[in-house]
Amino acid sequence: MSTDTRTAAGNDLAELITDLQSRGMRVEVPIGERRSGAGPADAGMLYLDGVATTVPVSAGYVADSPYTLRSDDDGSWAVYEGSVRLADASLAPRPKYYDLTTADGIPYWKIALMHLDSMASTVLQTCAYWGNSDQCRFCGIGVTLAAGRTIAKKTPAMLAEVAVAARDLDGAVDATLTTGSTATPDRGAMYVARCGAAVKEAAGLPVQVQFEPPRDLDVIDRVADLGIDSIGIHIETFDPAVLARVAPGKARWGIEAYFAAWERAVQALGPGQVSTYVIVGMGEDPQLLIEGCKRAIDIGVYPFVVPLRPVPGSLMQDETPPSKAQMDEIYHAIAPYMALKGMSSAQVAAGCARCGACSGLHAFETGKGDLRDGRPALPLHVV
Repeated sequence: MSTDTRTAAGNDLAELITDLQSRGMRVEVPIGERRSGAGPADAGMLYLDGVATTVPVSAGYVADSPYTLRSDDDGSWAVYEGSVRLADASLAPRPKYYDLTTADGIPYWKIALMHLDSMASTVLQTCAYWGNSDQCRFCGIGVTLAAGRTIAKKTPAMLAEVAVAARDLDGAVDATLTTGSTATPDRGAMYVARCGAAVKEAAGLPVQVQFEPPRDLDVIDRVADLGIDSIGIHIETFDPAVLARVAPGKARWGIEAYFAAWERAVQALGPGQVSTYVIVGMGEDPQLLIEGCKRAIDIGVYPFVVPLRPVPGSLMQDETPPSKAQMDEIYHAIAPYMALKGMSSAQVAAGCARCGACSGLHAFETGKGDLRDGRPALPLHVV
């Protein structure tokens, strides 16, 4: 069978990434992936035409995807649709530090994983919401722990040790630290921040820490005082009915509590250094999502918009990601508005928004650095 060697360019690549993240990609050989945890999972990690991307590769719906990752005759990799070669692909190598263990025998990979070029860890792999009526339906934080793929609590010293190895052996450029929510008033913010401070002191990497809104917003100032570069406070959805259904524990805080926490965090760290996950595909009203994202952008918060990634073992494991058309509606509204307001993931010091791989949003941006320079942005039609 002959091969059509056309490749994606410009907006074509952004459109391809969006469709891949909705439909997944069949693979000929296993590739490095994140199967569960507290955030987007079933994530095959690779670079498409140099752009960091994660794509579902293991879920059942992937069998119907028109896209395949295949090896070319010269040993390189590419994404194909039938016989049409759409984009070059570079697979993320297995990190070298995964072969190391701590002095007391804990494998480094159970402490922190490499997400492409970012070292990432859930510092407390337990959550006050897990296993009860408050459990977030999209989350798999307890699945990884039950499977023995991590440990329940990572200490600042452990994370500092692994961060140095990730930097030196595998070129980690930042650290992303999240946590299960605790029943304490700070919701775990100070512990994850102390872990982040230890990583920064030992390895010199920019650090993002992620936590729920603390009851006392002065906690956010104390987090910033520890030298943390970026903060993620994740609302998940701006549709209050959906939030109540999929994350009842979070919903009790109320959406306005997130805006109050973001405003304090932006005061402490500056515009663009605060981000929030916004998940598409849980039955939300798209207009509420768009309006909420724009309001967040207006106060300096980067809305990290991602398609739902159903996590095996989670309460939403049988769901499927939203369609490309659903994601296009959101991206076409949000990306131009961000550009209008001067916001870009290129400004983010550390964390998920800095990497951008689990979303298609970053592929529509300009000014992202060498890998993305020259790629046209979406037309500026502000909705």
